[in-house]
Amino acid sequence: MFRKRQTLGDNIFDASINIVGVLIFIIMAYPMYFVIIASFSDITAVSRGMVWLWPKNISLEGYKRVLEDGRIWKGYLNTIIYTGAGTFFSLLFTMPAAYALSRRDLAGRNGIMMYFVFTMFFSGGLIPTYLRVYSFGLVDTVWVVLIPFSVSAYNLIIARTYFASTIPLELLEAARIDGCSNTRFFISVVLPLSKAILAVIGLYCAVGQWNQFFTSLVYMRRDELMPLQVILRRILLLNSITTEMLGPDQYDRARLADVMKYSIIIISTAPVMCFYPFIQKHFTKGVMIGSLKG
Repeated sequence: MFRKRQTLGDNIFDASINIVGVLIFIIMAYPMYFVIIASFSDITAVSRGMVWLWPKNISLEGYKRVLEDGRIWKGYLNTIIYTGAGTFFSLLFTMPAAYALSRRDLAGRNGIMMYFVFTMFFSGGLIPTYLRVYSFGLVDTVWVVLIPFSVSAYNLIIARTYFASTIPLELLEAARIDGCSNTRFFISVVLPLSKAILAVIGLYCAVGQWNQFFTSLVYMRRDELMPLQVILRRILLLNSITTEMLGPDQYDRARLADVMKYSIIIISTAPVMCFYPFIQKHFTKGVMIGSLKG
């Protein structure tokens, strides 16, 4: 089999596609690269716009000011706990529900599924939700992060699609002949065959919990319960000040706050950035798992 010889027009087209791809990559990657080099640069160099491609007058002042606050380490610990426990509860509630909705013998499963889908487009609003959470006594507790918002309709749809298209009905029939109950079948047969979707949903939940910010800001008051994202926001606000102040101390503090912004971004995203290259293939697989197959 001979390969078709490319014409001059084909070569120009391929080169154009490569150039456009490189430009898109630079446009997407440069903001993150700038944040990294700005976080290691001198305050004055960043504020004067001297930082473009390389750090200028390398300084760790921004990291020093952020990390010297003891609340950072408590926030890191809280976020790790919320991420681990939140992912566990999300899988605990999402996977059985998704499997049940994938079963054809479940009466009214289409109506139940529409009920979940409805929540993706319409919400009761913040105030009714807060009152409901408050009525359960979950406000200002660890459980408000783990329980009320643990099920995502999007993750439920992905898992349901996977179960419906991957787990054959013949397995259930064979298990029933051997006297296997529905619960035993789900635990002993379905879950071992669903490691891919467990990894995908677990990763989605873990990243969502790690970046979780609004829930804690609304439903929590005690500092010892705050996750890392809220702690970093408070540190930044405490060090922020308008540059209209004429005093030199206030002006230096405002410039320091600008550099701290970059340090805070790196500190909050570094664990995910280090972990992501090892799990990237699972995110790609998750997109394909949840797709409709003709």
